[in-house]
Amino acid sequence: MKLIKLSAISAAILASTAALAAEPVIVVDSADAVVYEAEPVAVAYQAEPAYAYNADAGIVRNTTGAVVGGTKTFFQTAVNPAAVSAEVGTLGYGANVAWAMNDKTELQAGWAGGDVADLFGGDFDADDVNYDVDADFSNPYLGVQYRPVANWFTMGAGIIVPDNDIDVKANAEGPNFRIDNVDYNASETGTLSGTLEHRNKLAPYGTIGFRPNIGNNWGVFGEIGAAYMGKTDATVRSSNSGQQVTATSVNGTTTVDADVVAKAAEQELEDKDWLEWFPIVKLGATYRF
Repeated sequence: MKLIKLSAISAAILASTAALAAEPVIVVDSADAVVYEAEPVAVAYQAEPAYAYNADAGIVRNTTGAVVGGTKTFFQTAVNPAAVSAEVGTLGYGANVAWAMNDKTELQAGWAGGDVADLFGGDFDADDVNYDVDADFSNPYLGVQYRPVANWFTMGAGIIVPDNDIDVKANAEGPNFRIDNVDYNASETGTLSGTLEHRNKLAPYGTIGFRPNIGNNWGVFGEIGAAYMGKTDATVRSSNSGQQVTATSVNGTTTVDADVVAKAAEQELEDKDWLEWFPIVKLGATYRF
């Protein structure tokens, strides 16, 4: 009987160990009742969400350090952005995508472009000559938005890759084009038209702005700043190339080739350095995931 009792107790211990979290096992013999209760060893962990919305700062906080490490890969972060925005401003009409680096910093990639000449008046003056402007902009950019005090105030910086076509046409002042204090007969000169191109292939920019929330997902923003586009290369042509043009100055009256007038206008445009520091003004709306 003792052998049977010991065997039964041993079997119960083995069964209890194998079952782990099973129901309590009771072994009974004629003399005693022994209860063995298995201890659970499996512990369930609640995964912390990768992103938590910060209603005060208005951005998505990356709780796992997804861009530089942690449990999420760079690819997973790239295909799960923090926000998308639509914008309109002096750089054009466009949109950007943002990824949260932490609760104060976002990385942005975007594009702005189109015909935006009318946004800044559609014309400008280079000394005494007024020019009409027709622009076709393309401005992809990569930048960082930083919230120094983790609220709606932002500071931005980055790089633009400008590919902007700017066409200009000179408007005569009365019967003449006045260029560098010389009056050239407008009818003899014909139409003066050309193009402008900024020299910088990469244009650094800086902005300050505001990005308040208007709900859990939606927000608005505004920014002002400037991009350094560099000096301007100009090309100007006369529609009456080769024709003689009457030129009047304080030294008297003479005649010059219409191409000389075009060259003088071209030089004046380059000296003007039109929008060497290109103003940035933009407004937009943001949707945060």
